[in-house]
Amino acid sequence: FSFLQERLRYVLGLLLLLHSTDSFYVPGVAPINFHHNDPVEIKAVKLTSSRTQLPYEYYSLPFCQPSKITYKAENLGEVLRGDRIVNTPFQVSMNVEKKCEVLCNLPNKPVTLTVEESKLIAERIREDYYVHLIADNLPVATRLEFYSNREEEEKKKEKDVQFEHGYRLGFMDGNKFYLHNHLSFILYYHREDVEESQEHTYRVVRFEVIPQSIKLEDLKADEKSMCTLPEAAGSAPQEIDPTKENQLLFTYSVHWEESDIKWASRWDTYLTMSDVQIHWFSIINSVVVVFFLSGILSMIIIRTLRKDIANYNKEDDIEDTMEESGWKLVHGDVFRPPQYPMILSSLLGSGIQLFCMILIVIFVAMLGMLSPSSRGALMTTACFLFMFMGVFGGFFAGRLYRTLKGHRWKKGAFCTATLYPGVVFGICFVLNCFIWGKHSSGAVPFPTMVALLCMWFGISLPLVYLGYYFGFRKQPYDNPVRTNQIPRQIPEQRWYMNKFVGILMAGILPFGAMFIELFFIFSAIWENQFYYLFGFLFLVFIILVVSCSQISIVMVYFQLCAEDYRWWWRTFLVSGGSAFYVLIYAVFYFVNKLDIVEFIPSLLYFGYTALMVLSFWLLTGTIGFYAAYMFVRKIYAAVKID
Repeated sequence: FSFLQERLRYVLGLLLLLHSTDSFYVPGVAPINFHHNDPVEIKAVKLTSSRTQLPYEYYSLPFCQPSKITYKAENLGEVLRGDRIVNTPFQVSMNVEKKCEVLCNLPNKPVTLTVEESKLIAERIREDYYVHLIADNLPVATRLEFYSNREEEEKKKEKDVQFEHGYRLGFMDGNKFYLHNHLSFILYYHREDVEESQEHTYRVVRFEVIPQSIKLEDLKADEKSMCTLPEAAGSAPQEIDPTKENQLLFTYSVHWEESDIKWASRWDTYLTMSDVQIHWFSIINSVVVVFFLSGILSMIIIRTLRKDIANYNKEDDIEDTMEESGWKLVHGDVFRPPQYPMILSSLLGSGIQLFCMILIVIFVAMLGMLSPSSRGALMTTACFLFMFMGVFGGFFAGRLYRTLKGHRWKKGAFCTATLYPGVVFGICFVLNCFIWGKHSSGAVPFPTMVALLCMWFGISLPLVYLGYYFGFRKQPYDNPVRTNQIPRQIPEQRWYMNKFVGILMAGILPFGAMFIELFFIFSAIWENQFYYLFGFLFLVFIILVVSCSQISIVMVYFQLCAEDYRWWWRTFLVSGGSAFYVLIYAVFYFVNKLDIVEFIPSLLYFGYTALMVLSFWLLTGTIGFYAAYMFVRKIYAAVKID
């Protein structure tokens, strides 16, 4: 156990190091310095709702528009996420207060919403949509203050503050809809140190909004587009009646406050996860469990194997006095090539491609280079890395295909380059058609789709062919024993050697090690949260690799002891068992955490979940397969066989 303590001490040291990298932030852009009265541009990103999962662009609703609408050029990740960044008519200047200003139309001519527009706004309010704006690349947040469950005396003093991304479009009271038509922007600036003769420069470090709903009659506006806000107690909210035309004014106010927050740490409010303790607890729990099991499994397997190998090698000296039993019996069949070797090697090639991509993405993100401030960087990096990792995928697939006595390497390379990406593209295309039908900005535009296809056939496919060619030409893996001409008969297997039972048993340990992290990843994807704990994720990934390898080795050992040598496909399927639990967890999350009721959002959820589960199965199956293959070659190399 002193060995286990050493490992734990090492892991805790690593954890502390990882935790310190969480708050480290390599900004996506250089800081912008503003002088007094410089314009600070406020842009709109999109409207989102966790109930429908369909983002819409800002001007899909009848908001006030500037004289000229300009969209920002976007990277691949932003397009895939449904961001459509566009300018807005809000006039905000650095450190200049505005009490209340009418946004568009003169005060004596309020905005008139048609029945159609009123219906649309009411529907979006019912679907719980949030509006996302950015100022100097900082997303807007709504401050939520609530009293935590402390003692009564302390309640008066302390409030817990949390931030919600974006602001609610409106709210419902009974069957009535109310629109937030007045926005109070609160911007925080940090005054930079400059020499005495120079003018002060400021940097934007936080962007908050307090949305309000104020009836047209209560907003007293003059000819200069200025308005006065009513007293909070006596004002009525602005109702939107979906059955008739509605008149209202869009107004806003701007308030500036000085802040001590430095520009480098301005994202901290958005990234402060309230549940870091849970992460620590879950990670330490997983680490302890996995290392404890590793210790036990390694001891059992190594001791049993030593005994087996010693017995088998001793038996040779006593001239077969004892009947052979156990895994040595199948030595003449254990390396017999399986059915469909091309498909197996293709899937494993895609698994290697995924493994390399995920490892690099998580590692780079852990160093802080893919922070949320550089929008869409994570998605873009993942797409490009997957394309370029085709070399490694092709190489491993080609070498394995050669080992399994395959001859048609060109067909094998084509299969590797198209099988998994083809399934992903097919599912995404079908889902995209549904999103197009809803006119959502989440639909991938046709030019982007063509660009992705060009990347697939122009970058990924040639690279897979290149890797496959070199892998196929390389010496095949060296199998330590020869394969017999005639396959031996497989004895009848016990019920617990069934494939499905194996999948259930093998999936528990890897899934248990990572399921808390899965909750945070699901929240980031489906509830518009930021995910930024890549230090934890990297550690979870390592734990996943270790636990998949161990379980796979144990399962293949039991299978060979039961004299069943058809382990190639089975190991690949069984090692991916945790994907089955991910699927069950996704269903549980859908039922308990999300209130999605409509057909298309449900279809999107399960479509993307199917892709995640498939990718996860390929990843864990590949890890398990290679661990088992190395193990099988090791043990058969250790026994003396005539």
